[in-house]
Amino acid sequence: MMKGMIFAERYKLEDFIGQGGMSLVYRAVDIRTGHSVAVKILKSEYNSDKEFLERFQREAQAASLMSHHNIVNLLDVGVEGDYRYLVLEYVSGNTLKDVIRQKGRLNTATTIQIAIRILSALQHAHDNGIIHRDIKPQNVLMHLDGHVKVADFGIARMTNAFTISKGDTVVGSVHYSSPEQATGTVVEATSDIYSTGVVMYEMLTGRVPFVGDTPVSVAMQHIQDPPPPITNFAPETPPAVVAVVMKALEKKASDRFQSAREMADVLMKAKEGKFDPSLYPTSQPKENAQRTTQAIPSNRIKELSPRPATSNSNRKQAINQAARKAAVRRKNSRKHSRIILSIIIGVAAIGLLVFGVIGIYNQVANSAVAPDIVGSSVEEAMYEIKRVGIEWHQTNINHDTIPQGTVIAQVPQAQTQMQKGDSLLATVSLGPVNSTMIDVTGKSYADAATRLKERGFGGIVVIKTMSSEPNGEVLEQSPKVGASYKVGQDVELTVSGGSTMIPEVVGFTESEAISALHENNLAAATTEYVEVVDESLYGLVMTQTPAAGTMTVLDAPVKLTIAVAIERYMGEVTFTPQAGDSARSIRITLEENGQEVTKYEGTVAAGNTSSMIIPVSSNVNGELLCRVYVDDELIIQKKVVLE
Repeated sequence: MMKGMIFAERYKLEDFIGQGGMSLVYRAVDIRTGHSVAVKILKSEYNSDKEFLERFQREAQAASLMSHHNIVNLLDVGVEGDYRYLVLEYVSGNTLKDVIRQKGRLNTATTIQIAIRILSALQHAHDNGIIHRDIKPQNVLMHLDGHVKVADFGIARMTNAFTISKGDTVVGSVHYSSPEQATGTVVEATSDIYSTGVVMYEMLTGRVPFVGDTPVSVAMQHIQDPPPPITNFAPETPPAVVAVVMKALEKKASDRFQSAREMADVLMKAKEGKFDPSLYPTSQPKENAQRTTQAIPSNRIKELSPRPATSNSNRKQAINQAARKAAVRRKNSRKHSRIILSIIIGVAAIGLLVFGVIGIYNQVANSAVAPDIVGSSVEEAMYEIKRVGIEWHQTNINHDTIPQGTVIAQVPQAQTQMQKGDSLLATVSLGPVNSTMIDVTGKSYADAATRLKERGFGGIVVIKTMSSEPNGEVLEQSPKVGASYKVGQDVELTVSGGSTMIPEVVGFTESEAISALHENNLAAATTEYVEVVDESLYGLVMTQTPAAGTMTVLDAPVKLTIAVAIERYMGEVTFTPQAGDSARSIRITLEENGQEVTKYEGTVAAGNTSSMIIPVSSNVNGELLCRVYVDDELIIQKKVVLE
């Protein structure tokens, strides 16, 4: 464990809180403020995994765009050694899942209050172009003071993002996934609405609407089956509240609430018992059928009438005869009972044998193991699936880097124990999406860059050119407007650099020249020094490149050459480098009149261990302190005589 470590010289890890699929979470103390924070650390084994790095970065990016009292807020982001981490608001309390487990189910009023706060957080996220995609009770934190906080935007998607990384095709927890998540189709804000409906269902009933033996069976129910009525498990739930949940759980996204705000508004009305005819069924209850008394038929009247009395002797004879018949019936009955019992025992024994054989068959002959098909072609994957006797289900989605016809993900995972005839859901790549280039000419570079990043472009190559157009305005673009491109492709922009004339600075001192360049919106990019004999030229600009009078773009660099006195005193430094696997920088300085002045800069080739004699010069003679640095690390410090 990492308890006791300090990140960014500020966050001291105190207690291990828990872990998810890709990260560890600690409670830490902010040394500067004394407040508790949560530090979420990417597991070290995922530091080289592009998918997990993207997810971690996506969570940081999503959190940075939001600030809301019902969202766990991001406080800091950083890297400490090999660890990438997020610093988040610390919430002391339980998850909503813990609360449901403790209480069994929640009353209607509490359910509505929690749901409205979840919807408030989602509306803020959606307004900022972020879809959570994993709303579930485990990601809803219940603060001890009663605040509700939505957490974990690790698989959130920006509504303008195109890239869906491996494993994100059927995202979220299967019991809370929307039908479009289960099928791998486009996920919009209405998917979070569906998941919120599932969470409300669970709060009201104490159970999720769909359960199954495998993730695939649960996913298929989300796609095909209506949820069991809430009133089967919570009959006291008001019809208006039931109707809100059922609308959120509509299979078609267009039939659900179209925003979190809309659902919250209707939920508030339902809390007050207001009836909205557009949401609720209007069928009327059937009237009870009237009971009728059936008359006794006339032919039964005689059967029910008392019979005339008979004589005593006849009665005695009839009784004896009835007794003999009863004894015979009892004897036959016992005989039949023994026969029936024997048959039942035999059938039971055969049944047990049959069921035993069936059980052994199901466990051995009918079992199957899910093969690993991720990365295989559809043809190869289908062959493997059918070979082990499993049913194939397929969903398709575009992917930037995985070729068309390749399996991206599977549910259940490889090596899962299954039965023959069970279903496996494979997500297959359709290849990258080809999009149409938008027009960014005439826009500022900052605006154009933002729009292009939203469209999925990778790098932006900028070519500045002189122009009378405003500085930073895009003049040309490649690809051209309307051309197709692939997500991740680079784009080239020709941008106006404005225009200015380079002033004459030859004969200026270095500080005067730099000031003149700045006044003309130019930069002194590099400065070189040349030794001269004439003392009157010391410190003055000897040459400039480009020459004065040249037109160039704003902020263009100008190279200056400055005259300095000849260093008349010479000495040398002997240095033997240690062997290294790569080239290293070397820098040698002399201390002149209390100041350290660089006299030599160069490199040492990889593997070079030969002694080097390096000359140094100065305008100061005598014994001077010399320092040798390798890769900016002080290696040698000694006195050198300059004569």
